Amino acid sequence: MAILPIIRMGHPTLRTVATALPVRPGLPFPEEIQRLAGDMIETMLAAPGIGLAAPQVDVSQRIIVFRVPAERASGAEGDTALGNQVLINPEFVALTDEKKLGWEGCLSIPGLRGIVPRHVRIRYRGYDLDGDLVEREATGTHARVIQHELDHLDGVLYLDRMPDLGKLTFTEEMVHFTADALKG
Repeated sequence: MAILPIIRMGHPTLRTVATALPVRPGLPFPEEIQRLAGDMIETMLAAPGIGLAAPQVDVSQRIIVFRVPAERASGAEGDTALGNQVLINPEFVALTDEKKLGWEGCLSIPGLRGIVPRHVRIRYRGYDLDGDLVEREATGTHARVIQHELDHLDGVLYLDRMPDLGKLTFTEEMVHFTADALKG
């Protein structure tokens, strides 16, 4: 396992639509994909972060890793703690038109946070490293991290989703924002 360099905003790979991997349902992915996923998890944890997409380590493939730490999970249905997860060729659909504003950061945009609207409830699917289909419904932090990482696979950064760049701040300056900043 290795910690990989994380590329930052401005690198062209972050603005490129990633390539889907060939899937043989029920059959494990090749060793190089297994190794990449393991390295991505190690990189995410070392950063530290709760999600990482392959384009962030300069690999333009549709792979994400993520976790939902207990302290970030609401405990509501679809938003419970989850250990390290790998999804290959993931996709999601919104289960409601309702969106909620929330703070987001990105390992490829270090030191900044912004308020981003995301779908409140989603259903997502993708393949695990064994080639098995994973399908879940998600809310809260779980839904937010999936939407954020899937954006990376399409060359989209959270800044692109911000309706108000006045709510972009350095992490250290977040203390100047009140709860009202999360109201639409």
